[in-house]
Amino acid sequence: MTKDYVLRELQEHPDRFVSGAFLADRLQITRAAVWKAVEQLRREGYPIESVPRRGHRLSAGYDVLSEAGIRRYLSRSDLQIRVYSTITSTNTVLKQMALEDAPSGLALVAGEQTAGRGRLGRSFYSPSGSGLYLSLLLRPDLSAAEATSLTACAAVSTAEALESLSDVKAGIKWVNDILIDGKKVCGILTEAGLDCETGRMSYVIIGIGVNTKVPSGDFPEELREIAGSAFGEKTIPDLRNRLAALILEKLMKYSADPSDSAVFEEYRRRSLAPGKHIRILSPGREPVPAEALDLERDYSLLVRREDGSTELLRSGEISIRF
Repeated sequence: MTKDYVLRELQEHPDRFVSGAFLADRLQITRAAVWKAVEQLRREGYPIESVPRRGHRLSAGYDVLSEAGIRRYLSRSDLQIRVYSTITSTNTVLKQMALEDAPSGLALVAGEQTAGRGRLGRSFYSPSGSGLYLSLLLRPDLSAAEATSLTACAAVSTAEALESLSDVKAGIKWVNDILIDGKKVCGILTEAGLDCETGRMSYVIIGIGVNTKVPSGDFPEELREIAGSAFGEKTIPDLRNRLAALILEKLMKYSADPSDSAVFEEYRRRSLAPGKHIRILSPGREPVPAEALDLERDYSLLVRREDGSTELLRSGEISIRF
């Protein structure tokens, strides 16, 4: 579409005005068509400055999610992408699509969730303008027991993507949270449908929610001690489009072979639990203190309780004492 070409030209010249005559000549369209495209981009939320006899430019620090914006940073074409300004929950909506035979490689991306979901039935705080929320549908030939490996792929993909855009250091809190400076900046929710006849998964949905910056008015009081933002006050143009593309690119690559030892070693290298005092959390029960010893090849966590006994945690939740 014309507006996408205009947007690309503006993005390629971030530090100066681009004249309407240049754009018209470059794209072989009329100046009226250029102006129409600029107006369309403004309606989509792109902050474009226009000055007579100088032209148009994107305002510094723009951050508007769009399919075209995400695809600009993707090198692969085997992904279907649908972008929403607001959605109930990317996982919930994608699950219904999966049941209606949507194809593997379909990704839903949103700038806000009104009913975002986390693990164990919790809600996931997903306000507008300060986060990236995406879900990817896969149809892998894996057993239900192997689903954790896909969560690990998502964790490694997200941690690497965050670090590639800034100087942050992203660690993984077993089994599915990304922490920066001791605070949670990303949660991952993996859900699957099981084929009862084969015992294999008929579909897997990997949901990833990232706090890209502190929301307007700060986090809710109950989250302020544990939640953080991945990029703080840093201004990174087109941040969420770039981040979405990086996560999806890496996740598609790693999920093609989730048993790859390289994925495990990267997850293990980033794992924050081994060597730390932790608490094992179970719904309706008192937290159990323990020491995390090591991460096993199937991503289970080896822990030692206070009585000296050891145990492998294959699922569940922990908190870490930093």
